[in-house]
Amino acid sequence: MIRLTRRIEFSAAHFYQNPEFSAEENQRIFGKCSNTKGHGHNYLLEVTVAGEPDPKTGMILDLNELKGILDREITARFDHRHLNFEIPELRGKVPTCEELAAVIWKILEPVIRQGRLDRIRLYESPELFVDCAREGE
Repeated sequence: MIRLTRRIEFSAAHFYQNPEFSAEENQRIFGKCSNTKGHGHNYLLEVTVAGEPDPKTGMILDLNELKGILDREITARFDHRHLNFEIPELRGKVPTCEELAAVIWKILEPVIRQGRLDRIRLYESPELFVDCAREGE
């Protein structure tokens, strides 16, 4: 099996607040990330598709198709957005890197039809990233 990875970047704002917690509890748990004015990140997303190359094209999937999927499904949806207010899939959730990665997985898995979505890696910063991978791997 071959794995192909493409990277994209997008910028988004968020803050961490659980409405079930008091203001003091949100501050204690989330620290400066609980500031409701929010803060932003330049996210780096790596999307890995696994499969066998087509014998005629030598590709797992057409790279232009993958770029189009990522532009349409991720960049258009998340770039320069406020995750707390503008992303329905995150409504009612604390928009952590983990939650965002899970949402991105659910968005991409059904639309990648050549090969299969194998892993996503979402960097919130150079020092912090989350992997979301196919179960059992």
